[in-house]
Amino acid sequence: MSIIIVSGSAGLIGSEACLYFSSLGLKIIGIDNGMRSQFFGREASTEWNRQRLEKLLGENYVHKNFDIRDRETIGELFKRYGKDIALVIHTAAQPSHDWAAREPHTDFAINANGTLNLLEATRQYSPEAVFIYTSTNKVYGDIPNRLPLVELPGRWEIQSGHPFEKGITEDMAVDQCLHSLFGVSKLAADLAVQEFGKYFGMKTVCFRGGCLTGPAHSGAELHGFLAYLMKSTACGIAYTIHGYKGKQVRDNIHCQDLVRAFAEFFKNPRSGEVYNIGGGRESNCSMLEAIEISENIAGRKLNWTYQDQNRAGDHIWWISSNAKFMSHYPNWRINKGVKEILQEIFDFNRERWEK
Repeated sequence: MSIIIVSGSAGLIGSEACLYFSSLGLKIIGIDNGMRSQFFGREASTEWNRQRLEKLLGENYVHKNFDIRDRETIGELFKRYGKDIALVIHTAAQPSHDWAAREPHTDFAINANGTLNLLEATRQYSPEAVFIYTSTNKVYGDIPNRLPLVELPGRWEIQSGHPFEKGITEDMAVDQCLHSLFGVSKLAADLAVQEFGKYFGMKTVCFRGGCLTGPAHSGAELHGFLAYLMKSTACGIAYTIHGYKGKQVRDNIHCQDLVRAFAEFFKNPRSGEVYNIGGGRESNCSMLEAIEISENIAGRKLNWTYQDQNRAGDHIWWISSNAKFMSHYPNWRINKGVKEILQEIFDFNRERWEK
């Protein structure tokens, strides 16, 4: 039986990947040491999701409480399974701008060095395996904020007729700008994934996502936009909007749509590829729009306040262009939009939130 290694297996994207590829008959080795609770507190723990995976997948899922910064342990794991490893899905990360600024050594060690450890272990022991990396649109820093934007009543929008009107493409520059330290560590990893593909001929890809979301997201104030917003609305948690009048725009991609993109790449991989991936024009919203939708679903008002200071490096407007990926993999498309995603988050978590 072919084996898939999934780092960050108890997280949102990792767990969805485990469920999807297990359904195809592949054995899953999950790596996750539960650091999300260290980053964001006990309420953001993914322990519940790990237990859910073990219950749902049974013997087809083997959990390893490993740290991807531990090069020797990661190497031993790959050495053990060797050429039986068909796919590596790397989702483990320190995902917060603010947290990275507090502990830059830890952030870089996880995001950059941890990725290098996984890449080199793959090259040494499983060189034919496909390597999928969940990168981020933050590799572009604040360059998107230089786009000509128009202020509308409920959102910022790009100027009509601009080349990026249908979404931002992969040819946007990545340097000479403010990234946040998180953006830097993720960019270092992104470039390493590309280089192992181009230099060594490995089958690697970077998916540069924006807001990745879904019902299994353990949303926290510093990470997990829609999940934390829906939780705050439903549970009466005070919520803060940071800057841009609450009109900042994000596209949101459901974890199932993203994992289906992974599967398409796995079936026909390329070397050193890069794709922007997100909800695109099919699934996007401003903060104010997301609040209104959440309030309608929860049947109550969100207790929110506004701070004029935006987070460093935060985007005013981001909508991904999925055109490049769809040109390479025409069978893929977005299935779920913002309203459907928020309803799923509410329905899936309502009982757990009430405990």
